[in-house]
Amino acid sequence: MIRVESVTKRYGAHTAVDDVTFTAEPGRVTGFLGPNGAGKSTTMRVIVGLTPPTTGAAHVLGCRFTDLPNPGLDVGVLLDASAQHGGRTGREILTLSQKTMGLRTDRVDEMLDLVSLTDAEAGRRVRDYSLGMRQRLGIAQALLGEPAVLILDEPANGLDPAGIRWMRDLLRGHADRGGTVLLSSHLLHEIEVVADDLVVIGNGRTVAQGTKSELLASAGTQVRTRHPERLALALTSAGVVVHYGDATLRADADSERVGQVAHEAGIPLIELRTADGAGLEELFLELTADTQRDGFDHQPIHAHQQGAAA
Repeated sequence: MIRVESVTKRYGAHTAVDDVTFTAEPGRVTGFLGPNGAGKSTTMRVIVGLTPPTTGAAHVLGCRFTDLPNPGLDVGVLLDASAQHGGRTGREILTLSQKTMGLRTDRVDEMLDLVSLTDAEAGRRVRDYSLGMRQRLGIAQALLGEPAVLILDEPANGLDPAGIRWMRDLLRGHADRGGTVLLSSHLLHEIEVVADDLVVIGNGRTVAQGTKSELLASAGTQVRTRHPERLALALTSAGVVVHYGDATLRADADSERVGQVAHEAGIPLIELRTADGAGLEELFLELTADTQRDGFDHQPIHAHQQGAAA
């Protein structure tokens, strides 16, 4: 389990993280989302003890990361694959970690095989690795100690579609075996596919959190008709907020309400369904639309509140 409690991090007059609180539970993948500069990486660095919080605290498995006697056996971390020593080979990097953690020597070969790095690739210096190879090496290092908790920042960067699918299955399998996964990624579709819970931050503050299904279900209703202008007018007249898409309307109301308005207006519908099919991207863009502006002052939104995606 990962527990972040009222964490704030200030750099002089700049507040990078502002009173962020959330929990990543065992057996679940928690997607950690936010625009660039929102405070995701700073929060993750606080969790793993690389950045001290100004106030608040973060605990992994019930204690601070820095108090874990052999952290790699409990927590696997990948924050920046490019930070690996370019002058060492992939095998050397894993071997150093294996010796530091006191693991059996064949664990290195097991991890190289798991992440599909060949003997020839493992013998090359990391400076000659592609980004995707660095990511695979970083994942191997994170998994080396068979940790219960994984904390990964953009782990799919540089991976091809097959690699992304492999990564998804790896994380899902880890959670299904009872592990805790905290995953940050800009690949929103991958988060949508693999995550159980979502935490969204903007300007360093939490703007939404809850289960993926609850947050996406709160996104409203997606509807298609051959008369979108008439339907939009009818919905607006009924007090329903309407958002325009490429070929659909999305209404901030449940499907029953939208269907009732369309029926009363005599407008036939082609499609009527909850807007979770519109996906995480739409929800993310709405939740973070204002967070790049100075003076952002929204209150945190939780899954149990109505209009979480509004």
